[in-house]
Amino acid sequence: MIPYTVWSEAGGVGKTTLSLNLAAAHARRGQRVLAIDMDPQEGGLTHHLGAGENRADATVDNLVRHMVERPKGEFADLVVTVDENLDLVPGHNMLGSLEQNLTRAAEMEQSMHDANYRWPKEKQLRRVLSDAGVPSDYDVLIIDPPATVGQHIYNSIYATSNLLIPAELSAKGEQSVEGLRDVVNNIEETLGDIEVGVLGVVPNKVSDTNVQQSVFTSLEEQDLPIAPVSIRERGSMLGEAWQNQVSIFELAESDEFRDLRDYETGTLEKFDELAASISEQFATPEGVA
Repeated sequence: MIPYTVWSEAGGVGKTTLSLNLAAAHARRGQRVLAIDMDPQEGGLTHHLGAGENRADATVDNLVRHMVERPKGEFADLVVTVDENLDLVPGHNMLGSLEQNLTRAAEMEQSMHDANYRWPKEKQLRRVLSDAGVPSDYDVLIIDPPATVGQHIYNSIYATSNLLIPAELSAKGEQSVEGLRDVVNNIEETLGDIEVGVLGVVPNKVSDTNVQQSVFTSLEEQDLPIAPVSIRERGSMLGEAWQNQVSIFELAESDEFRDLRDYETGTLEKFDELAASISEQFATPEGVA
């Protein structure tokens, strides 16, 4: 399986847009994709894929219940098929209290064991996915967490061991770019027993300016791989896709947006190329791991 978390500590860098369209690009390649919305904020991946009808229902089963070992049903019942080869575990409002719920569960579990027992809060998403057979059922796992560092991030990264990092090449994004290597190192230190693989830093909202060239130079100095694809600052197709709650590939199939499709063919090709590049990093002599 190809597992990765799309994350940046900086907000507004196109994290969810990247997650959505990469999931669609992998699915178009014939890969079975599971996307997980770990962001407690509304308006993200779940909303965009039209799967948010139960988000505010406190009585329904959801991923957090499974992570604290209090499920109401099977993990498979959480999964929504949103397109061919593309499934989603939708977000739920309980994600907003994930940290507190995990802390409470840890205290309860540890109270029932000896003083040396530790219930690892950061390993619970990985446990849930492993027990559900996700690594054998899917070819690609993409997790979209919030920007803020905490248990959403720790669980996402522990479950995937890999990061894809969108980076905005702007004056606003320069500070986060300069600290990327330190952020990754700090997460590794916190998790303790995994090495985080950075599949690539994806320059986003790219245009030809002196400021962006300066930020790109800072990015090259971070000792992190830079993805072979940059997403240029063309908001039309991505914006229309977001507004219509579809991927850019679905948008391109609509006759209504034929002119936009013809103008932004390169945007479609970029996401296809990035999905292919990520897949190649997991290639083995027998195929794709």
